[in-house]
Amino acid sequence: MDNKISVIMATYNCEKTIDKAIQSIIDQTYDNWIMIICDDGSTDNTYNILKSYEEEYPEKFLIIQNKENKKLPYSLNHCLKYVKTDIVARMDGDDWSMPDRFQKQIDFLKTHPDIDMVGTGMTIFDGEKKIASNIQPTNPQPNDMLHCSCFSHATIMTYKRVYDVLGGYSLEPSVLRCEDLDLWSRFFSCGFKGYNLPEELYVVLEDENAVRRRDFKNRLNTAKTLSKGFKRMGLHGFLCFKTAYGQILTYFIPTGIYKKLHVWKMTQRTKNNTKNIV
Repeated sequence: MDNKISVIMATYNCEKTIDKAIQSIIDQTYDNWIMIICDDGSTDNTYNILKSYEEEYPEKFLIIQNKENKKLPYSLNHCLKYVKTDIVARMDGDDWSMPDRFQKQIDFLKTHPDIDMVGTGMTIFDGEKKIASNIQPTNPQPNDMLHCSCFSHATIMTYKRVYDVLGGYSLEPSVLRCEDLDLWSRFFSCGFKGYNLPEELYVVLEDENAVRRRDFKNRLNTAKTLSKGFKRMGLHGFLCFKTAYGQILTYFIPTGIYKKLHVWKMTQRTKNNTKNIV
């Protein structure tokens, strides 16, 4: 396989965090990559910052732009149109990767040709400190989506052929802000196999703004997307209904309590997913 990695990222008003995110890619021990970034109609200085990287590292950065805000699925699909490598990795504009993330993921793919996508564990950061770890199942299966998302979207490394088969990200309004869950259900229903490295090779920022973005419409979209995804994967029954539409109830939980419950659930999930790992 072509060992060069295309790193796709969509940005929107990330001027305060984008330098750290990009620097974490520049600092990767594995340096055979190109970063394709779509600015999604930012109204701050994000686009100008991105263009400065393209000017400084013309062989490493390709900056494209949506003239108006089109949201994440459209922007990632826009990036995918420019991908010319076999391997594609994700990255978000307000997070950062550990220096050995790419090396460990590509080494895994090279030694496991039966695996179509590899994610990693995440450190959850609230802007000041680590608040939790999020370790997904090492060998995720469709029924794991009854308990977790199976992959942490921004950590994944996969093949362009996988995106081609899946047709990229869905642009259906009902999957907005849960486009990853829709992607995983289609991934499994096509017979693809994934794996998650248990190491925390990615740091995700979950501050107050991240919690507030999960409004009622997002919860409803998540419920609909999960319900449709379960049916697509051949999963049925009360637990599917409870998992999907229980998402709506979380909207009514006070923010402070929700944040504590969210951290507790991730901590318990991480314990369950790592207890058998040597």
